Amino acid sequence: MTKIIGLTGGIGSGKTTIAKHIISLGIPVYIADDEAKKILLLPETLESLKLVFGNAIFDNGNLNKDKLSTIVFNNPEMLKQLNQIIHPAVKKDFDNWLKANKNALLVVKEAAILFESGSYKDCDAIITIVAPLNRRINRVLKRDNTNYEAVLSRINNQWTDEMRIEKSDYVIENKDIIKACAQTEKILKKFLNQ
Repeated sequence: MTKIIGLTGGIGSGKTTIAKHIISLGIPVYIADDEAKKILLLPETLESLKLVFGNAIFDNGNLNKDKLSTIVFNNPEMLKQLNQIIHPAVKKDFDNWLKANKNALLVVKEAAILFESGSYKDCDAIITIVAPLNRRINRVLKRDNTNYEAVLSRINNQWTDEMRIEKSDYVIENKDIIKACAQTEKILKKFLNQ
């Protein structure tokens, strides 16, 4: 039976870089954030968003993700409503992906909100990636077209590292990406050799 390893960490922790390294090893990785972005643009999702958020998040009929982000990251209740639309669709998509990868000994599910979404319950083990706060903020500032306050707001709307660590089987401190990738490989080998 396929083992599912959850890979999580806060924004800017480096979890997606580690996920890409895992893919390079030939291990299938489901990157939940990427799939959620695709699901967000499906006609049925757009219709649900319109019912909850109205036309304020659309420009000429197209979803304006920046407007949606501004609303949900400043209002926990609205974020909850967005998650109630997206999480079930991502779960269904992951289940289909898992069926397509049923012959793999091991798969990895990478998700920033693995715990918040409840999808950690599907995992056989969880790896949390942590990194110093200033490093995380700098990574996101370089990667995204955003500002310091916006990054801090997103961090404050996620679980803390301490909360994730408490529920994780393995913790990797990502101060050096080469060492973090090597640690990840060592953990995954344990599961491949079972």
